[in-house]
Amino acid sequence: MIDDTVLDRALSDADPGRTPRDAVPDANAIATRDRILRSTAAPKKRRRVRVLGWATGLVAVATAAVVAFALVTPQVAAVAGTPAPLDFEGEATVADVVEQAHTALAASAGPSAAERTVRTASWGFAVDVGKKESKVVPKLSTLTWEPDGSGRMTIIAGVPYDPADAVANSAAEVTSSGEVITDLIMEPGDFTTPWTTVPADDGEDMVAMLRAFGMPDDPTAFDVESAFTSVLQQWTLTNAQHAELLSLLEEAGDGVALGTSTDRLGRPVAGIRVQSPDGAASDLILISRETGRIVGVERTVLIADEIFDAGAIISYEMWDVTEGTIE
Repeated sequence: MIDDTVLDRALSDADPGRTPRDAVPDANAIATRDRILRSTAAPKKRRRVRVLGWATGLVAVATAAVVAFALVTPQVAAVAGTPAPLDFEGEATVADVVEQAHTALAASAGPSAAERTVRTASWGFAVDVGKKESKVVPKLSTLTWEPDGSGRMTIIAGVPYDPADAVANSAAEVTSSGEVITDLIMEPGDFTTPWTTVPADDGEDMVAMLRAFGMPDDPTAFDVESAFTSVLQQWTLTNAQHAELLSLLEEAGDGVALGTSTDRLGRPVAGIRVQSPDGAASDLILISRETGRIVGVERTVLIADEIFDAGAIISYEMWDVTEGTIE
């Protein structure tokens, strides 16, 4: 649980009440709401959901208000524009991608032990409902936390862009504005997580960690990805640990390799797509071709709803972000 005082402070810093009461919930809110409630896609009418106990303190502090807003705001017709999908070239199997990643991981530098510091690039929407216009608003965040639940979370606004221009700027879609929109100091006990100890590099510890973050005993590739996405929101893992995650993903057996591309920070990546069990959404896992590390996840809606058309990208999140990118 998050202390109410901390929550109020975070929400006030992140959003001082500029959002119109009748505004459409943004894509980041929808994606986060889905992750917390464990629905596997963008919202549907009368869908029954359940809350998982592993929802982290970071997620709760940073998004509680928009999550609640997304749950109670009436849905309206789809708004204009979501980011363009990444273009992939070539063919490969999941086994090929994982093997190449293992080779790169063995040859590249990485932390000697897992770190409780994460730099993340993600995004939300700025929507003009009347004009049915939207802009993608990137956010660059840094989270550092301690075993006692203390820490700090800083969020810097990115430079907004029109989704229609994303294709022409696909190598530089996330750029910092330098504007700090949240600087949250967390006191001991404010940050909660299901895994506080530094994990070992072996597969047994990785499996235990993923299970702590919600992975079932007989996981699909989507289950594995959902769990390690939550882990990577809190931990910067070693190369050996990334290798174990990729092996678990391959062993699940239902991912699809897409070839190679360039991510929204201009980095060369390989892609593996996994689909939710209900077929309503898919997640694209981005693996660095230079380091072999998992560096991002993007979510795509496969079934149209009141807000998004089928094929719309509703969220992306990227890790291993350099300090220079955020400043």
